[in-house]
Amino acid sequence: MVVQVKPRIRYSSKTMEGNQQKVEANILLLGAENVGKSALTVRFLTRRFIGEYGDIESIYSHTDKIDGRDICFNIWDSLCPQNGEVLGYISDRQLQWADGYILVYSICDRASFNVVRQQVQCIRQAKQKLASTAQIIIVGNKRDLQHRRTVSSEEGRLLALSADCGFFEVSAAETYHSVLMVFHELFELIREARALKKGPVGFKGIVRSMSAVFGRKRTE
Repeated sequence: MVVQVKPRIRYSSKTMEGNQQKVEANILLLGAENVGKSALTVRFLTRRFIGEYGDIESIYSHTDKIDGRDICFNIWDSLCPQNGEVLGYISDRQLQWADGYILVYSICDRASFNVVRQQVQCIRQAKQKLASTAQIIIVGNKRDLQHRRTVSSEEGRLLALSADCGFFEVSAAETYHSVLMVFHELFELIREARALKKGPVGFKGIVRSMSAVFGRKRTE
């Protein structure tokens, strides 16, 4: 089962390049240690589940087809800072790079949920500062370990609703499809945001052109 909440309003992000068939999306995975960020990434890239990973930060490129179009996912699988005092830290470079964020916590680890809560706040502050409209999806991983749950589904949904972002509960260990849904839904948010960003700009350009035309007519 996949638990999902979609955001109420979708904002703009980076503009797509013309009508090129291939589109890119930069996705940053964030979260505490041992929540399954790398497992989610590898599940999406290879359909396989691998349970153990070293402390390696990587950026992957993976092309998938959505609605007949090639989509290149650039996925930054980040490391959580070792300094416990810097809860939820995200670098300026990461904030400027990302079109969208997947914030991962373990439903069995309340401390990891608190890290995601801090990261949501950090991203929201950065979006105002950088005039960024990158999209967010919160993911509660390890849904297969219900007997060890310490974070309820309702808490995850409420956090997502308060931040107006998407929410999923998944098990990277059990299913590929639920992980695929996370990445594809985030791309849909990014795509709709880009369309919204292009729309108002085009409308303003039309208004300016019409004003210029009518203005000349009045002076002739």
